[in-house]
Amino acid sequence: MIQRKKPERFRLRRTMIFLSAQKPGLIKDPLIYGADSLMLDLEDAVAENQKDAARFSLYHALKTVDYGDTEVIVRINGLDTPHWREDVRVCVAAGADGVRIAKCESAGDVIAVEKAVEAAEEEFRKEKGRTLLMAALESPKGILNAQEIAAASGRMFGIAISGGDLRRTMQVSPVRGGIELNTARGLVVLAARAAGVQCFDTVFTDLNDEEGFRAEVLLDKQMGFDGKSLVNPRQIAAVHEIYAPSEKEITAAEKIVRAVRENAAKGVGVFTVDGKMIDIAFLPGAERTIALAKACGMYKGEL
Repeated sequence: MIQRKKPERFRLRRTMIFLSAQKPGLIKDPLIYGADSLMLDLEDAVAENQKDAARFSLYHALKTVDYGDTEVIVRINGLDTPHWREDVRVCVAAGADGVRIAKCESAGDVIAVEKAVEAAEEEFRKEKGRTLLMAALESPKGILNAQEIAAASGRMFGIAISGGDLRRTMQVSPVRGGIELNTARGLVVLAARAAGVQCFDTVFTDLNDEEGFRAEVLLDKQMGFDGKSLVNPRQIAAVHEIYAPSEKEITAAEKIVRAVRENAAKGVGVFTVDGKMIDIAFLPGAERTIALAKACGMYKGEL
């Protein structure tokens, strides 16, 4: 039996690819795709009369497949269904790294799942607090409650937009460029940052529109999302490429970090780096760039 190490609340999550838990062929070796996180789906990708079979498949995959350092999250069925409690039990018993709460609309939804997770950890003698949580926001109510959802539990590592149901409840259709979701995107990023968790944008389903996909991923990066949900392995490389800091960005970040440290020792709060005014407020962004570069294997320095 495979024993997975304790999950990390904060780690590199640029790509999170959805895979149906109902299909053993899809979930036996997806780590070869190179995604940061695998999202094994018990919800929309599984027919109503196949939920038990999907849970069986999921449990045995997590117990027997070595996913290495690739994170494995499970999307459970919504709290308005009879399936979600058993989904949680299987996730915890099998050792999934985390649970994605589908159609989350309130902090109460998070707390309900958290209690079910706690009970399952006790039932299956798992380390208390091991199983992480994230929430999918799929309605206007969920988006408007994003901050309380993100801050509802110490297990929460992130919140994500789920565009299909969100568009439906907003009574809009997909538009190239994604303007119909941009208000929701901004609110989700703000809520995540206020709560100190990560945030992820929705999937891009037109696999033939590579230009549109790359433009949307660039928008996600510029808006501050930590990563993107995906539906196809061939989308992974483009996301990693776009999210990777450039050599210019790495060099600039390194200069800022060094300059802040040096000037702080001298008691200087404002100074210039390459002709630009810099103060302590620039430090977190520079440190994040360095951390991302390290995680991508692009930085071997000593900072």
